[in-house]
Amino acid sequence: MVHTRRPLAACGMTGRRGRRLRCAVVMLVMVVMVVMLAWGPFVAGGRSLAAGFDELDTDRDAFTPATNTVVPGHLLLESSYAWIDNRGTPPTNSFPELLVRIGATERLEWRLGFNYEEGSGGSVVSAVEGGEGLFGEELATESNILYGVKLQATDQAGWVPRSSVLVEGFTPVSGAVWGTEPVVTYVFGWELPHEWRFDSAIRYAYADSEEGRFDKWMPSAVLRIPVTERWEVHGEWFGSWTGGLADDKVRPFVGPGTHFLLTPNLEIGCRMGWGLTDDAASFFVDSGLGWRY
Repeated sequence: MVHTRRPLAACGMTGRRGRRLRCAVVMLVMVVMVVMLAWGPFVAGGRSLAAGFDELDTDRDAFTPATNTVVPGHLLLESSYAWIDNRGTPPTNSFPELLVRIGATERLEWRLGFNYEEGSGGSVVSAVEGGEGLFGEELATESNILYGVKLQATDQAGWVPRSSVLVEGFTPVSGAVWGTEPVVTYVFGWELPHEWRFDSAIRYAYADSEEGRFDKWMPSAVLRIPVTERWEVHGEWFGSWTGGLADDKVRPFVGPGTHFLLTPNLEIGCRMGWGLTDDAASFFVDSGLGWRY
């Protein structure tokens, strides 16, 4: 059977049920954002947030998560939309890539999230993907919830980096694969002269697919360069290596990204990248925002 690409409608094209789910998710995210934009300034006015444009350190800004945790008593909401141009198969749409980070203590945060994917090949370009469930050339849908914690392990002191450990679970709520996937991430980095920052991470997932369980390793490294008080750019390399599948995948990517602080508590950003092997998607673009209150 020959498959051709065609534009995706605003609320999906994989059947009535898929369209309803996609519309419901989009509308829910829009309502949440509108409420936060309207209510957030009143909340922030009663709290001791920094007056300047200090970095939000969102995890969605790059594949490599931030090395720090959210300040206790505050919440950081992150959301984005990714379009992935798979090689020879229909593209993947991934949204809302919702991640809610809740500061619990000086070194601990709680994490909750949700994502929906439509396409072929699965999403391996963001921190809210949960496996390799979308194999094959035909369009498929998949959604999962994320839950876990992030613990800051060390502060930077000389050659000792600032580092954190993330322990998360991804549980599918729709799609062909239903096994919960545990994921562990170790991220570390240094602040360099001129406020440049270099961060690196290694992520391991005991992932699930239609073939069964397999190992997935996802290393990454990013160099972040501030341009102004509000504007930062970065360059990143990351990838995904599987083990235990009949046809293991090697999917490295490289690309730039940027973000801009509209207000001290609202960030918008975009990143893109190119796949370096035939297993990897040829191109992706990911745009989103971060909101702190």
